[in-house]
Amino acid sequence: MRLAKTVPKKSLKIRPEVLAEGIGTFILVFAGTGAVMVNSISDGALTHLGISFVFGAVVAALIYTLGHISQAHFNPAVTLAFWVSGFFPKKSVLSYIIAQCAGAVVASGVLLISLGKVANLGATLPLEGNWLQSLVLETILTFILMFVILGSGLDRRSPVGFAGIAIGLTVALEAAFMGPITGASMNPARSFGPAMVGMLWQHHWLYWVAPIFGAQLAVIVYRHLSNGFQDF
Repeated sequence: MRLAKTVPKKSLKIRPEVLAEGIGTFILVFAGTGAVMVNSISDGALTHLGISFVFGAVVAALIYTLGHISQAHFNPAVTLAFWVSGFFPKKSVLSYIIAQCAGAVVASGVLLISLGKVANLGATLPLEGNWLQSLVLETILTFILMFVILGSGLDRRSPVGFAGIAIGLTVALEAAFMGPITGASMNPARSFGPAMVGMLWQHHWLYWVAPIFGAQLAVIVYRHLSNGFQDF
């Protein structure tokens, strides 16, 4: 009697770096937008500066925790900028962006279940609906952020080990002085999570267009400053 051959089942295996991007973005959105919601619930106990600190601190912590696994993008605009600059493979771009957006959506979903639909789930919305103002400002904010990422995190001439601090401080600084106007997203995934779960799509497009455009501008400028990235 002939025994039939058993065909092994293929298991769905997520690459460690992709999983790290999903987890990292989940933590970023959970902590950052969670702080916005808790501040609303507690009648301003955290304050705006406190929220800004939370965003900057969680970004810094995640860079040191997951940077050696996934490069710690946690941001579609950063992923696309790394790809264009030649420091990230094209084949991984889509999987990274999907993981980042999924992590953000799950985080917003958990916050909705845990805290309720308060403070628009920390969604980023232009002040008084002024989308043009936010479009310009978000472009500049993301340019600055990506400029710091390239200079402190990739350029070998920069001091070793300080990238997380520099990038985290930049996020906190920009959230502190421009958050009340634009939400200081600088990150399409960070904006996508609350928008998707809360169904808040007003002017959402600008939180994709501005960060991606700003990050690309930073790549162009830093390419010139670093002799076509040859100094990296």
